[in-house]
Amino acid sequence: MNNAASVFGIVILSGVVLLLIVLFFVFVPVGLWVSSLAANVRVSIFNMIGMRLRRVVPSAIVLPLIKARKAGLELSVNQLEAHYLAGGHVDNVVNALIASERAGIDLPFEKAAAIDLAGRDVLDAVRMSVNPKVIETPNISSVAKDGIELLVKARVTVRANLERLVGGAGEATILARIGEGIVTTVGSAETHKAVLENPDDISKLVLSKGLDSGTAFEILSIDIADIDVGRNIGAQLQTLQAEADKNIAQAKAEERRAMAVAKEQEMRAYVVEAEAEVPKAMAQALRDGNLGVMDYYRMQNVKADTLLRESLGGGGSVSVELGGAEEQKA
Repeated sequence: MNNAASVFGIVILSGVVLLLIVLFFVFVPVGLWVSSLAANVRVSIFNMIGMRLRRVVPSAIVLPLIKARKAGLELSVNQLEAHYLAGGHVDNVVNALIASERAGIDLPFEKAAAIDLAGRDVLDAVRMSVNPKVIETPNISSVAKDGIELLVKARVTVRANLERLVGGAGEATILARIGEGIVTTVGSAETHKAVLENPDDISKLVLSKGLDSGTAFEILSIDIADIDVGRNIGAQLQTLQAEADKNIAQAKAEERRAMAVAKEQEMRAYVVEAEAEVPKAMAQALRDGNLGVMDYYRMQNVKADTLLRESLGGGGSVSVELGGAEEQKA
C-alpha cells in the first residue's frame, strides 16, 4: 500500500514539474533569448518576462533590435518598447532608420517615431527622399486673354521633406497649388498661341512661386506633359451676352407695344365718350333754337349718304334713317 502511494506521489510530482517546464517555455521565449545572445544583443530573460507582463510581444522588440544592431544603429530596448506601447510600428521605424543611414540622411529615432505616430509611412518617406516621386495632374482648364481655353497636364517631381513631414500638407495641396499657378500663368498670357509656343514659361513661373512652402514635400521640377486647345470661351460668352441683350430688347419692345395698345384704347374711350355727348349737344341746340329742324334733317341725310357710300364701297348693305323713317338700301 505504501509502495503504491509512493508511486502515485512520484507521478503527480513529475506531472507538476512537466507542466511547469511547459509553461516556462511557453511564457518565456527561450529561443528568442538564444537568438539575441547569438547576435550579441543582450536582452535578459527577466526583461522578456517583463515584456510579457506588459503585454508586449517580445519578438516585435528583439528582432528589430537585432536588425538595428547589425546595421550599426545604437538603439535601446526601452526606446523600441515605448514606441510599441504608443501604438507605433517598430519594425517599420527600424527599417526607415537603416535606409536613411545607408542613404546618408540624418534621421534620429525620435523624429522617425514621431512621423510614424503621426500616421505617415516613415519608410516610404525615406524612400521618397532618396527616389523622388512623380505626381501627374489631371487636365487643368485655363483661359488666355484672347478667350481660348487651354487644357494643361503637368508632371510634378517631388521629394519628401522629412523636417516638415509632421504637420505638413499632402499631395492634394501640391496639386491644388499647381493648378492655381497654371491657371494664373495662362490667364496672364495675351494669346493662347504665346503659351503654345513657350510651354516652359509655365513651368518656370509656377516653380518660382514657392508652392511647396508649408507642405511635406519639396518640388524639384514641374514639366508640362501636354497642352490641348479647348473651347473658344470668349466667343461663347459674347454669344450668350448677345442673346441676353436680344431678350432684353424684345422685352422692352413688348413693354412699349403694350403701352401703345393701352394708350390707343384709352384714346378710343375718349372718342366714344365724346360721341356720346353729341346727341346731348344737338338736343340742347334744338331746345335753344340754335339748330333748326331742316338743318337736322339735312345733317341726317348727309350722314345716311356717307354710310351708303361706305357700304357700297365695301359690298355690303346699310340701314339709313331719313326724316325719322328707316329705309334698307343695297
